[in-house]
Amino acid sequence: MKKLVSLLVLSVSAFFCGSASAVEMRPVMTLDVAKKMAQACEEKAIQEGWRMNIAIMDAGGNLVYFERMDRAFLKSIDIALLKAESSAGFPFSTKVLEEIASTRVPGIAHVPGIATFEGGLPVMTASGEHIGSIGVSGAAASDDGICAQVAIDAVATDLQ
Repeated sequence: MKKLVSLLVLSVSAFFCGSASAVEMRPVMTLDVAKKMAQACEEKAIQEGWRMNIAIMDAGGNLVYFERMDRAFLKSIDIALLKAESSAGFPFSTKVLEEIASTRVPGIAHVPGIATFEGGLPVMTASGEHIGSIGVSGAAASDDGICAQVAIDAVATDLQ
């Protein structure tokens, strides 16, 4: 029995040690990067007179950071989250989803959980790895897109 327990302990140790070395390390959306993005977007919005809701998610569509500027539209909270969720699920912009809906797959605009208007962008590393997304809502869709791009540009060096 003692031999069996020792063998079991060795097997379990080998399993966990072996699997630990097989863990894939990849870049992820961090809270610091998300906060930097939101700050850049907020600064641009203040400069332009926009009141934004800003949602930043990881690549799995999990909320990492959310900010609602003073007097930003309440319903735009849901829209910002939807835009971020869309660009987390599809690693391209919600503006591209809008183009797809208007030219190739019109039904996609009616799928719950997909935004088909500008303001959602994927966050990609310099090597092209999708690590998250940002969704911005509160102004015209094109202005939402500008604000989201300013946020991504602000963290370009962090995404190297």
